[in-house]
Amino acid sequence: MTHSENPPVEPRPAATIVLLRDGDPVVEVLLLRRNRSAGFAPGAYVFPGGRVDASDATEDALAFVDGLTPEQAAHRLELADGDPPAIAYYLAALREAFEETGILVGRDSRGRAPATAAEDEQVDAIRDDLMEDRISFAQVLERLGCRIDGASIEYLAHWITPVPRPRRFDTRFFAAKVREGATPIVDPREMTDAVWITPDAALVSSDEGKMPMMFPTTQTLEQLRDYQTTDDALASLAGRSVRAVLPTIVITETGITLEIDED
Repeated sequence: MTHSENPPVEPRPAATIVLLRDGDPVVEVLLLRRNRSAGFAPGAYVFPGGRVDASDATEDALAFVDGLTPEQAAHRLELADGDPPAIAYYLAALREAFEETGILVGRDSRGRAPATAAEDEQVDAIRDDLMEDRISFAQVLERLGCRIDGASIEYLAHWITPVPRPRRFDTRFFAAKVREGATPIVDPREMTDAVWITPDAALVSSDEGKMPMMFPTTQTLEQLRDYQTTDDALASLAGRSVRAVLPTIVITETGITLEIDED
């Protein structure tokens, strides 16, 4: 890290989404535990997310989005003329959530959220087709008869992996509400556990070493810990300024730590 002559690895575009639900008595988030054999953050508890694909912003996919235009997404993410386009980050976050949890953040023609993959075998079969690249996310929405309300998905944070890391991601964090009782499912090839938990309880478990987490995860939980309801959280996040955070890896006498610019 201190003597490398190699140029920094270019961070890959990625998207993460915090799924929120109203709990008793405060808001809860869904955390997944990554498989210990994973190449990135093995064994860590994370929010659903992954890389942004070129297919995430096709015309077919955008046809299912209401309340959010490519221009509005570009303005919110400050990614005018970006590659991939800004709206691809939103759709990638929702696609990854469906792949990794079986929960689709969408509404049918009656305004209802669809069953999750854990609750309906047909939904699980559609999820499997998506994960095996037999169908696109647009086809998922078509088969489930659902549309995306882009205005209900709030931009939360922007984290970039520190420079010396061999795997780097330029990740946009989003937040969205799901119905009470939405049951997640995990793919054991990537995840080993899924848990609904309050931000406070998750932070305590992280401090006690029971739920290992990456720095952006704990910082996001800190950001959400004071909200009583999902509506309060999303209303507060709407339009809030979001800055890119690129932590610096620092070597100390006791080990390696991260520093961020508090400004």
